[in-house]
Amino acid sequence: MSGISTLDILIFVIYFILVAGYGYWVYNKKKKATVTASHDYFLAEGSLTWWAIGASLIASNISAEQFIGMSGNGYFVGIAVAAYEWIAALALIIIAVWFMPVYLKNKIYTMPQFLKRRYNESVSLIMAIFWLLLYVFVNLTSILYLGAIAISGLIGPEYLHVVMVGLAVFSLIITLGGMKVIGYTDVIQVAVLIIGGFATIYFALTIVSEKFGLGSDAVAGFKTLMQQAPDHFHMILQKPTAASSQEDVNKYLILPGIAMYFAGQWIVNLNYWGCNQYITQRALGADLETARKGILFAGFLKLLMPIIVMLPGIAAYVLHQNGHLESLRGMDDAYSAILGFLPSGLKGLAIAALTAAIVASLAGKLNSIGTIFTLDIYMKYFKKEKVESNESKEKNMVWVGRMAALVSIAIAVIFEWKDMLGISGEGGFTFIQKYTGFISPGVFAMFILGMFWKRTTGTAAVAGLLTGFLLAIFFNSFAVPLMGNETILYTAFKNKDGIYEIPFLINMGWAFFFTMVVMIGISLGGPKVNPKAFELDSEMFKVKPGILIMIVTTIMILAALYIKFW
Repeated sequence: MSGISTLDILIFVIYFILVAGYGYWVYNKKKKATVTASHDYFLAEGSLTWWAIGASLIASNISAEQFIGMSGNGYFVGIAVAAYEWIAALALIIIAVWFMPVYLKNKIYTMPQFLKRRYNESVSLIMAIFWLLLYVFVNLTSILYLGAIAISGLIGPEYLHVVMVGLAVFSLIITLGGMKVIGYTDVIQVAVLIIGGFATIYFALTIVSEKFGLGSDAVAGFKTLMQQAPDHFHMILQKPTAASSQEDVNKYLILPGIAMYFAGQWIVNLNYWGCNQYITQRALGADLETARKGILFAGFLKLLMPIIVMLPGIAAYVLHQNGHLESLRGMDDAYSAILGFLPSGLKGLAIAALTAAIVASLAGKLNSIGTIFTLDIYMKYFKKEKVESNESKEKNMVWVGRMAALVSIAIAVIFEWKDMLGISGEGGFTFIQKYTGFISPGVFAMFILGMFWKRTTGTAAVAGLLTGFLLAIFFNSFAVPLMGNETILYTAFKNKDGIYEIPFLINMGWAFFFTMVVMIGISLGGPKVNPKAFELDSEMFKVKPGILIMIVTTIMILAALYIKFW
């Protein structure tokens, strides 16, 4: 294997044995628990501590799309891409304080279950199918492909498909143990991810310092990045003018300056962290205080993530611009190009960190796929009614969940064997955000109105889901030909192919706004209080002093970061 030493392989093997061995120990220990098999497999009910919940949230979230995709956007755009991580910290505060009490008080275990209880069976089934398709054809495929590209870039391109299959099998092994095994092995995965990630960026900055003749000094390396690429250290991109270069336009299309903070950025984060089975599942089996602490702990960790996943991309940009990374082919190669500089041993740790992120994310998504398919589709529509013992029923549910995970990962491998979905052309991070954005406006509108406005009806929910989806397609593909390049709603810019395009975060914002208008209008024609509305009271949303301290600390750090890099 090119560039990989015996020490690198040894470190990776130790990581693999540690995670697999700990997972097996947790699996054997949980078999003695009194919690039912299905609840233990799908929810790890009541058994995850707040730090395990927080670590699992981050391990499941930080994956190939961050390490490879966000690092690639760091290479291309710069620190502005950190908005996805830092706004997520604020979104997690909102979810911990206002969303979780609604879920836990109403004993919600899956997102389709929420929709059935609040609206009707049709909304629940439509969204269950939507989520399954999204997880398999957008999330699993992109994580597998980007992860295989990154790791094979270090050990040899000829190993691409071997790595892809290896990641799929490793994640499936972790998934078979259920949510408790995933939750507790994620603690190790996050530790490896953070240690390996910080070690990687430390050496990356040291390499930059050395290449510019400043010695082995990470601080000097960071200062060099700011001096060599000052345009990469601004959170808010300026709106392009007629004099702007095509590169500046391309950057703005991905991250449209201050406008995105009034549009899609909030929808992306609140929908992802608050209305997403894959994420909320970690906290749904806990009590409210434990869930809140875990979510806020994850929010604090999100503040650190851009250092690990974005700075290597900026380092790659500076090195490439100065002739030290001539072999770099594109932005999605930035992270693996930096890893190529690492010394023996540390390279193995970096590969372990990358693998930890990929496997944890894949395992979490596979468990969520199994949960939604089993509880919201199989048990309702395919399970034949027959007299059977509770133990037999529980084992059957777990078996179905495992089979759903196996089929899903097999489909993902087949579709990404030759990059059939064109992820490499879009750029990994943008691919996920863009295509998730087709359903995010309608889904988030359904959830936010369903939670906090008692008048919202089931008819409005169905209309909102379809409206959000159709409007997202309209603004993405048809708005410019029909309405022109410049309107009161948007400004379209020529993309790299010479076609006028609206920034997709702006598209998402308007799709959400008009979906809300449609849902509110339809609901006003119904009863003042929908019989299926949730009961809310002010006591649900009160927080304890310890929780308040965590919230204030996160906000203060975030404010300081934006003041520094505005």
